[in-house]
Amino acid sequence: MNLGNMLKQAQKLQEKLAEAQAELGEKTVEANAGGGMVSVTANGRQEIVAVRIVPDVVQQGDVQMLEDLVLSAANAALASARALLQEEMAKITGGLKIPGVNL
Repeated sequence: MNLGNMLKQAQKLQEKLAEAQAELGEKTVEANAGGGMVSVTANGRQEIVAVRIVPDVVQQGDVQMLEDLVLSAANAALASARALLQEEMAKITGGLKIPGVNL
């Protein structure tokens, strides 16, 4: 394979990665804590996009518990978002580790 072909393939891969990143912004994952009392939604770019809290949790007045539930749900949502990202990138790269592509 000559250098020109390698550069074209690298450019195509870069374009596919950019498309995948855009698509990942549209895909979401959700995680719950406290039996569904707190729900956090993250997108495939590992951004938290929504937090829902059942009003009963707030009315209990236990701030420490609420903080723990939000933290737990957020961490679980981000872990799911990372798994989604890895899955999508593996489809594009064939599982190869590519420098500069953080998964």
